[in-house]
Amino acid sequence: MPARVVVGAQWGDEGKGKITDILAESADVVVRYQGGSNAGHTVVVGSNSFKLHLIPSGILHESTLCVMASGTIIDPICLADEMIGLRERDITCDNVRISENAHVIMPYHRLLDGLQEESRGAGSIGTTRRGIGPTYTDKTRRMPRSIRMVDLLDQGVLRDAVAAQLAQKNVIFQEMYGHAPLSVDEVIEEISGALPIVTPYVTDARAIIRGCLSRDEQVVLEGAQGTFLDLDYGTYPFVTSSHPVSGGACLGTGVAPTEIGEVIAVVKAYTTRVGAGAFVTELEDATGENLRELGAEYGTTTGRPRRCGWLDGVALRTSAELNGATGLAVTKLDVLDELETIQIATAYDIGGERVDRMPENLDHMEDARPVYEEMQGWQQPLGECKKVADLPAQARAYLDRMTELADTAIWAVSVGPEREQTVAF
Repeated sequence: MPARVVVGAQWGDEGKGKITDILAESADVVVRYQGGSNAGHTVVVGSNSFKLHLIPSGILHESTLCVMASGTIIDPICLADEMIGLRERDITCDNVRISENAHVIMPYHRLLDGLQEESRGAGSIGTTRRGIGPTYTDKTRRMPRSIRMVDLLDQGVLRDAVAAQLAQKNVIFQEMYGHAPLSVDEVIEEISGALPIVTPYVTDARAIIRGCLSRDEQVVLEGAQGTFLDLDYGTYPFVTSSHPVSGGACLGTGVAPTEIGEVIAVVKAYTTRVGAGAFVTELEDATGENLRELGAEYGTTTGRPRRCGWLDGVALRTSAELNGATGLAVTKLDVLDELETIQIATAYDIGGERVDRMPENLDHMEDARPVYEEMQGWQQPLGECKKVADLPAQARAYLDRMTELADTAIWAVSVGPEREQTVAF
């Protein structure tokens, strides 16, 4: 059975956690394919809300294996805390597996991330200061080699690798930032409490995934962040350091492109983003504030308020193409319930030229103005809708317009935070 990819179609925070959780009920394995603890996925079950950062969103299904693949980067302290928190809520985490090739966020990565971001001042790129960028930098620089999860299993190997890293990092800390050097002992001491919790789950993740595919089992590949935070295809430099697009699922897991059967692009019914960078449909007014409050638009990981705006149909069209989307999972449609009219940006005006796809030269995004199309709101609650026929005609028209803009059919629509508040198409 070909794998399914769940990808964010915007700037992250689209509600991928809920969609992955729904798919996980019938899946044999859910694989997180990129990113680190800067991600935040929320899954709501009844009155319980589970906020996940590293562990795949299938964790609430005990029979589903949850794999952090080679493309992820693991903060052992964050992962241990997450596992402890879940166990306190009777989620055993015995179904967790961690690739031995996944690279490790070390304390000096978090320190460096914070120092770098602080030094940028007004030029900040809005990182979460969780060490993501410095870890991926070490991974691609190769020498001195970055630490991988398998290295945590051998204290001798770990100490040698940390010493090699600190020989370089301490020069940077002292000369560029005036920060005291770190010692090997204090770095290892800081992560030592997490190691007995996370290292028992380190394994050959690729063999697990390959085994599932060869047995024709159901494999879900879960991305973090969103399309326009992709290192190559996002709004650079205000992006993450990995590849959230669907192609990143192949890179991060070892699953071949020919083994992917579906790409479910998760898109919020309006648009949000966190941090700096161009945002063509942003609403810096009462309407934007209303969307933020009704949608609880605050970061799962950082708590930062999200910037809010109307649905960017240009971004949606571009994202659907980049990801090869086979279906749209539309989330938070219910947040628009009270609105009399709703705007959708169907094109950009850039210097008097109408543009219907995001420009490759992203500097042009700063000058883009939205070309809006107004649609009638439905002004009634959607939370009790169970099937497509239950949706008001105006809501169906709004979804039809999203389908036209993306040239992609609707797969499902979320009309509330709980699992059951999902309308299948």
